Amino acid sequence: MKRKILIVDDEPINLEFFDVMLSKLGFEIEKAVDGEDALEKVPEFVPDLIILDNVMPKMSGWEVTKKLKNGVEFKDYKHIPIIMFSALDAVDNKIEGLELGVDDYITKPFVFREVLARIRAVLRHKELEGQIERREKRIEVIETLNNILLAFFNQFVKVPLKELVDASKNVNTGNKDAAIALCTKLKQEGQEILSHLNGLEDKIERLQITGDNLKKGDLTPEELEKQFTERFKTLQKYFDDEKSSN
Repeated sequence: MKRKILIVDDEPINLEFFDVMLSKLGFEIEKAVDGEDALEKVPEFVPDLIILDNVMPKMSGWEVTKKLKNGVEFKDYKHIPIIMFSALDAVDNKIEGLELGVDDYITKPFVFREVLARIRAVLRHKELEGQIERREKRIEVIETLNNILLAFFNQFVKVPLKELVDASKNVNTGNKDAAIALCTKLKQEGQEILSHLNGLEDKIERLQITGDNLKKGDLTPEELEKQFTERFKTLQKYFDDEKSSN
């Protein structure tokens, strides 16, 4: 599946450059001409990464970042990583961008090869974060299942069965009424346990499905590195070809 990148810049030449270059490398690209345009396109396009120019008319990159990271209307998109470009090279400007939630900050003029390396690093980091989050949720599923089984054991197995065993030991087998009473109790307890077992089976099945869905897409660090290496092979080929032509 292609990774989606939203490019936000008020300079048409920059938009076209990134569109052409990143498309060649297998990314799906959407363009926005200013901050307001970007905020409209984020919910429609839902990018995996936003490349955002800071100095723009109408709305600066910092203002866009504030809305995406802190705005209630964009709470479903605040996880999207942002690489910000800016001609402002002061340390304070970089710190401000990073404190707002920007994942990386690149000063213009830039070298395209460095940009691609940073894109790779940001996307890989985000993928690792996603895997950690999924695994934490899987641990929660396992803990929920353990708690359900423990509660069932304590409520319907441990105490009731002990009571039935004690009652069966003390029953007078020569007393018909006592034997009937014990059989009736066994039947009632058995039916109640079976009823809860059926409900427990449904809960376990739902938790199993949830766990399996969370497990999909999980990769080891080695597999993840291999995946990103494959995705960026075209990048290396591009620069090798460029070097040969020069």
